[in-house]
Amino acid sequence: MEKKKIGFASGIGFILAAAGSAVGLGNLWGFPYKTSANGGAAFVLVYIASVLLIGVITMVAEIFIGKRAQANPVTAFKSIKKSFGWIGLIGVVIATFITCYYAVLGGYTTKYALNSFVGNAGNFEKFAGNRGDVILMTAIFIAFAMVIIMGGIKEGIEKASKILMPALFMILVMVVVYSLSLGEGVMDGVKFYLKPDFSVLNGKSILAAMGQAFYSLSLGMGIMVTYGSYAGKEINIVKSTAMICIFDTLIALLAGLAIFPAVFHYSATQGVPTSEIGMGGVGLMYKTLPMVFESMGTGGKVVSFFFFSMVVIAAVTSVISLMEVATQFVIQKWKFDRKKSTAIVTVFCFAVSIPVGISLGSVLNEKTTFVVFGQDLLDLFDIITNNVLMPVCAFLSCLAVGWLLNPKKAIAEIEAEGYKMGVFGKIFAFMVKYITPLLIAVIEVFGIRDLVYPLVDKTREFSKDGLYIVLTAAALLLVCIVVYFVFFKNAYTGTNEDEKTEINE
Repeated sequence: MEKKKIGFASGIGFILAAAGSAVGLGNLWGFPYKTSANGGAAFVLVYIASVLLIGVITMVAEIFIGKRAQANPVTAFKSIKKSFGWIGLIGVVIATFITCYYAVLGGYTTKYALNSFVGNAGNFEKFAGNRGDVILMTAIFIAFAMVIIMGGIKEGIEKASKILMPALFMILVMVVVYSLSLGEGVMDGVKFYLKPDFSVLNGKSILAAMGQAFYSLSLGMGIMVTYGSYAGKEINIVKSTAMICIFDTLIALLAGLAIFPAVFHYSATQGVPTSEIGMGGVGLMYKTLPMVFESMGTGGKVVSFFFFSMVVIAAVTSVISLMEVATQFVIQKWKFDRKKSTAIVTVFCFAVSIPVGISLGSVLNEKTTFVVFGQDLLDLFDIITNNVLMPVCAFLSCLAVGWLLNPKKAIAEIEAEGYKMGVFGKIFAFMVKYITPLLIAVIEVFGIRDLVYPLVDKTREFSKDGLYIVLTAAALLLVCIVVYFVFFKNAYTGTNEDEKTEINE
């Protein structure tokens, strides 16, 4: 009996798993709406520039941190500087928090996929307010993710990604082709989505593009550090990062071509002004699109099934990466086996998701159950993680590579595996040390400003609730630091060597 090291079996498996993490619900409803509302193709150009300046550099840094340590995020940052292991703990906490509300949206999407042939139009608030249904669908969704993670990296996450990601892409292309063939109103939808309008570009839209690039690529939440730790020497960090960013951006662009032509076709054929149709966020996904699909008759039900099945795939591939961050840490720190560790993380996240789901359903039905600082729990968790903590974690990742480790040393370690970075190495060394951290800091500062001093009727007004949210995030950050120094700094926090799979020779 021999013990076999865990990790991704191939470069394509790593790329698809990491891309699966990046491709999520935000790509399918956030990117298309932000593109259409901020200058179309003009916004896309700024987005791509942001991916290059922020996304690629930060992703290379995070994957490198995990790969060099071959360990969970806490140990990975400890290996750079012992007193900075708390950065990794923040990543674990962020990923866990996101799982707790992402699973609820995954449950919504699962319900909509299963209910496609019956009809989803007009049922959003009714379903959201049915606590039993929401809890059941959330349980089904998170259980599916749990089974995949229990299978391990090669046999679970990698195999699932090799099946799910190509399936997602093929379904999306099919829906795009169908959407573009609908006829009346289609070209108006394409123009609305992609017509360049540089006059609309301003500081707000540029920041929106920067933020979308940052959040879309799953940065600052420990995922790329965790997945990087499972990457072997045969995986080229730079080429893999480029492929992940290209795939993520392509999916986001195609999502808009699937959605807006269909929405404008609905507007033209049903006589509903586009100004009266929800074009962004949860409303686009769970209210507008079901009406659009229903208006297409029997064919629309089939399209609805495939579309929401695709969204379920995107949600699953994202949530397994989020859960894996915490699962890996539990395995390595406490020496539990993978199945037990996955069960612990799943039960915890599901338990927290219950009040999150109840809170969202309550607010959608104009009630006030579990409303904190003016937000339902889902939005509260989302704001704390996405708007405040993720930029902090990503900034510190760049700081770790750019200042604590020294980018020249990082480049030397990458090239020691046989991958020459060439000109990109010089660009990376400068960007990770100066430009990318600065841009992330800009995202953080303006994100906090918009929370504390939001725009109300084109003027900024102080928000007490916004301030409380920022202070809550700061308190959570402080708790992570204290917990790390009290319990983890001088204790063994594990490496990938602590998780092996036994095979018979």
